[in-house]
Order: sequence, then structure tokens, then C-alpha cells
Amino acid sequence: MNPTPCRLLFSGVTLVSCAIAGLAATQPMPQATPVAAPPPPPTVGPAHDLQQLQETRGIVQRFTLTPRGDLDGFVLTDGTDVHVPPHLSTQLAAAVRPGDSVSVRGYRSATVPLVVATAVNDPVTNQTVADQGPPPPAFGPPPLPPGVPASSAQQTSLNGRVQTSLYGPAGDLNGAVLEDGTIVRVSPSTACQLTSVLAPGQPVAVQGWGLNTAYGRVVGAQAIGLASGQSTPAVPPSIGARPPQSPIRP
Repeated sequence: MNPTPCRLLFSGVTLVSCAIAGLAATQPMPQATPVAAPPPPPTVGPAHDLQQLQETRGIVQRFTLTPRGDLDGFVLTDGTDVHVPPHLSTQLAAAVRPGDSVSVRGYRSATVPLVVATAVNDPVTNQTVADQGPPPPAFGPPPLPPGVPASSAQQTSLNGRVQTSLYGPAGDLNGAVLEDGTIVRVSPSTACQLTSVLAPGQPVAVQGWGLNTAYGRVVGAQAIGLASGQSTPAVPPSIGARPPQSPIRP
């Protein structure tokens, strides 16, 4: 008996199905494309080539201090204020000594004698301090609020003559070095009223909270003025700050 068209059609479909199944069985299974691992987080560091930054050379005259006693840079013998972030205080103290010749790479202000340092190299100690960016959020104690003294600071009054004006990293006036080496710090919010008072050569009378450290003396000024004139508050009012115990008597 001859196969009917339906049986032929069915047989043909069966043969094609078997052929496709056999071909699939002989083909290797596709391999999953491996997923690339995420790149490691970038290393925190200066986003610039130090050699492209301006170099300043000079001799370290003295360190500069924050009202809490941390080092925040130094003054060269030519009067240049070199700012180093206070979180590098320990490294700076270990690498640099007064009297050493140093090389500073950083940004020089166009308006005031200030260099914001990115790296400081001391050939005498063969050490370099480099700013690798801001510290972790929980690094060190928070800055003191304006008008709040360090725990070991003592109320003090003094007269002296300004040797060098001091500046913050933005070029804002924030204090001075007196001829006896005392560092006087004022609040940046009130410093604009003290530009003429904190100019080099001016005799000043200062009242505030003094702190003696292994690297020098610093006074967080509460009131300051010309030694022969009226004093000006050096910090804005602050809740919880202890008031001056006595007025300045030039």
C-alpha cells in the first residue's frame, strides 16, 4: 500500500525534527560572557602633577599654630606665610624644623604673601609632607567654634608689635605673628575690621586665650586693638564662650 500524503508529510516533519535535534546535540553550548569585576576605587591623592606647580624656596623661621595648638604651616624668613592643612600637623612637625631650607610646591596668592602648600620637602631631614586630600570624616577632633578656647588655654593679655600678617588658604586675613614669636589668631568673620591693626609694624594690645606648646605660643584673641587706641572684638559672640576677665589697658 502506498503511504498517504498525510503519512508522508508526518514522516518528513519527523525527519526534519530529528535532524535539527541531532545538529543541536553536536553544537557546543554557548558560554556565558564573564562579567568584568568593577574597577578598584581611585586612590586619594593630588589631582595634579607636583612638578607643574610653582616652587617656592626659603628658610623656615617658625611654625604657625591654630588656637588649639595644631600646626597649620610656617613662616619663611622673607615673611611668606606657607599654609599646610592642620590634619598634617604631626607629619609636618616630624619632617620640618625651624632653620631648615625647604622647597614648597603649591599655589601662590596673587594678592598676599601666601603659598598654599601641596607638598613640602625638607632636604635636611630628607622628608616630604604631601597633601593627599581631606582627612576621613572622623579624623581628629572637630575645629573649635569661634570664641571657644582650648581646654588648657589660659586667659592672657599682652602687648606686642606685628611682624607678619597671617592668612587662611583662601587668602583671608586670620591673624599675625608678633615680634616675640607669639601667634595671634582672630576670627575670619571679624578680620576685615582689623586689616590696619594687624599690618606689619603695628603695636597691638591683645586679650584672649593663650596656649603654650612645644612649637610656640598662640593666643586666640577675643579683643585686639592698637596699643594706643580702642580695642575691637576679635571674635563674634558665641554661646558658651567665656567672656574676657578684664578690659585691655594699653
